[in-house]
Amino acid sequence: MSRPAVLFPLFAGLETLEGVGEKTAKHFAQMDVERPRDLLFTLPHSGTDRRLRRTIRDVVPPATVTVEVEVGAHLPPRRKGGPARVFVRDAETEFQLVFFHARADYLQRQLPTGQRRIVSGKVEIFDGLAQMVHPDHILRAEEAQDLPDFEPVYPLTAGITQRVIHRAVQSALARLPDIAEWIDPALKAREGWPDWADAVRAVHAPNSPADLIAEAPARQRLAYDELFAHQLTLALARATLRRGKGRSSEGTGVLQDRVLAALPYEPTGAQRRAVAEIAADMAGEKRMSRLLQGDVGSGKTLVAFLALLIAVEAGGQGVMMAPTEILARQHLESLRPLAEDAGVTLDILTGRDKGGDRASKLAALASGELQVLVGTHAVFQKDVVFHDLRLAVVDEQHRFGVAQRMELASKGLTADVLVMTATPIPRSLSLAQYGDMDVSVLDEKPAGRKPVKTALISAGRYDEVVDHLRHAVGEGRQAYWVCPLVEESEASDLTAAEDRFKALRSALGEGVVGLVHGQMPPAEKDAAMADFVAGRTRVLVATTVIEVGVNVPAATIMVIERAEIFGLAQLHQLRGRVGRGHADSTCLLMYRPPLGDTAERRLQTLRETEDGFRIAEEDLAIRGAGDLIGTAQSGLPRFRVADLERQAALMAIAQSDARKFLAEDSALESARGKAARVLLWLMEQDRAVRLIKVG
Repeated sequence: MSRPAVLFPLFAGLETLEGVGEKTAKHFAQMDVERPRDLLFTLPHSGTDRRLRRTIRDVVPPATVTVEVEVGAHLPPRRKGGPARVFVRDAETEFQLVFFHARADYLQRQLPTGQRRIVSGKVEIFDGLAQMVHPDHILRAEEAQDLPDFEPVYPLTAGITQRVIHRAVQSALARLPDIAEWIDPALKAREGWPDWADAVRAVHAPNSPADLIAEAPARQRLAYDELFAHQLTLALARATLRRGKGRSSEGTGVLQDRVLAALPYEPTGAQRRAVAEIAADMAGEKRMSRLLQGDVGSGKTLVAFLALLIAVEAGGQGVMMAPTEILARQHLESLRPLAEDAGVTLDILTGRDKGGDRASKLAALASGELQVLVGTHAVFQKDVVFHDLRLAVVDEQHRFGVAQRMELASKGLTADVLVMTATPIPRSLSLAQYGDMDVSVLDEKPAGRKPVKTALISAGRYDEVVDHLRHAVGEGRQAYWVCPLVEESEASDLTAAEDRFKALRSALGEGVVGLVHGQMPPAEKDAAMADFVAGRTRVLVATTVIEVGVNVPAATIMVIERAEIFGLAQLHQLRGRVGRGHADSTCLLMYRPPLGDTAERRLQTLRETEDGFRIAEEDLAIRGAGDLIGTAQSGLPRFRVADLERQAALMAIAQSDARKFLAEDSALESARGKAARVLLWLMEQDRAVRLIKVG
């Protein structure tokens, strides 16, 4: 399938637009604008009132004014490089137009003495006289209608002026195709949204500031198109994933009951609810694709293990995949006692397994004797064959986007998929990132988890913090000391972490302090982590490599240096590394004063709450969606029009609409279905077009 011809004009080169040459096109590329369509989705962020007034007398300078004037005398520059001045008079008063580096003959042509002109620009007072420096517009009376009453102002980059972008936009608008409607008619009528082409014209011709807000109907409509195309893509991916012949895996409850009976505590209501949702999915004929979202310490491991037991009870096997070997080994440690309670065989497979050891594990997998496997991506190698894989649990979604979820499906695995993430994400974002999945949320803390005391400490009190550590180490406690990623360069992170390591080692003694950072070879990193886990080192100096999943119950102190430069979600994740045992835990946020407003708001939020979902919502409000999950690595799409903070509700409508639509027309064959195909091409969701179910 190729792009529909009706869209060709919008996907032509930018140079085909008026006033755009090769050089200007290069400047536009800096704004991520490479074709006319990109320009049409680059919306003005504000506007300038250009309505014609009688006089500049009643404005309070500096202000932008449009007036009709009679042109008076031209005054050449008094000295070389000085400004030229032109005297003009409106209905009530006289003022000057000021020009730098302008040729006299050019000015005389633009502003002939004795004639009338309309000028529009910023009026300022200089030496007690009103003046307008370099007017934005100089027009003859008959050209007045060319100037809109309210002129849109666009985001710019070096080499692009408002005039250039206006002209290019007008040229792009002239080629708007007439395309059929893809929005559900009832929704469009209810919201009062315009047709697509009318909406595009409207957003580029605002009449007042009210037309520039996210809630303006034309903007809402275009944002919805973007979100709907995205959700349609996710829904198609989900349909492809679930089309794989699912198998019904019904648990008997026997093994789960053994584990629950052996637990020293009662599962939370959220844990019971999540297990029930997963069990219902696994029992169904369609393949499960579910996200288990839980805050730090909300008990995801237990839920995941009970799900794996359902697979075993149904006569099959389960696998739990982690992104790194350290995390895979930790899963093994935490699952082992549960597996013993249940009486199931559990083992690990990573890239380290070689020779006979590996061969015997593979044989046990193939025969079905090995029931639950924990591993890294190594479990996907060609020679790894399961006897009957029913469930794959994938940990830490960050490194596992839609593309990888589809790859999992394409391995011919009919297994159900459960993804776990420890990053609470606000609902609008979780729909953007995981809209192809169903979501279970663990929003209660298990009994017995103690709150972590969080304190803000200025960097000037470093010596007190070191004394505090000395006492704690003397009492047999352990601590993390997190160094910031200072500059982008890795060399400087390294020195920051190494300098801190040396300073703490000399203060606390040899052999007490360990070091882990991103530049270390994996084996050294593993060894340093192992020393800390075993308690051989008491203080671990680290860059943020420890934020995900590390579990050391004896660690009760978390010091985060330069906390003000970390994101909220990251700080919350780091804090979640302590408070895992029975002892009271503390998190010290060290900052370098003075604190900016935003940084202070972040650190205060952290001090007030341990609720990851509240923290995530606050983070979204402070930073915005793109930064929140680091767009580049998160698989979160970049929306040009949609604003996930202000238009969160639209995302939920788009998801239910996309799913409902596909349920009724999976091959997009109806009239609205064909229109939706055009939308997918327009929004460059070509991958989705290939997923449309054929026949």
